[in-house]
Amino acid sequence: MKRALFICTQNRLRSPTAEQVFSSWPDVETDSAGLGNDATVPLSPEQIAWANIIFVMEKTHRNRLSSKFRRFLSGKRIICLDIRDEFEYMQPELIKLLEAKAGNFLHSGV
Repeated sequence: MKRALFICTQNRLRSPTAEQVFSSWPDVETDSAGLGNDATVPLSPEQIAWANIIFVMEKTHRNRLSSKFRRFLSGKRIICLDIRDEFEYMQPELIKLLEAKAGNFLHSGV
C-alpha cells in the first residue's frame, strides 16, 4: 500500500486536488497539507510519519519541508513535481499534470 502525502503552500488547490485524484487509485491512500502559516490543513509530523512517499509541488516546498521538519524526514522519499501555483481546484489541466508526474510513482510495483 502506498501512502502518499501531497504538500503545497496553502492546501487549497494543488495538494487537495492530488489527494482527491489519487484517492480512488488501487493500493493508494492519500492525504494533503500545506506549509503556509494559514494553510487549510497545516502539515504535521504525524502526517509525515504516516506517509511512505511525499510529493511537494515546488522546490521551495522541498526546502521549507526540510528546514521545518528535518528530524521527521529520515528515510522518507520526497519527490518534487514542479507544478506551479497557477491552477484551480480539480482543474482538468492540473489533473493531467498530476497523473503524468506523480502517477508513475503510485502505480503498484513501482
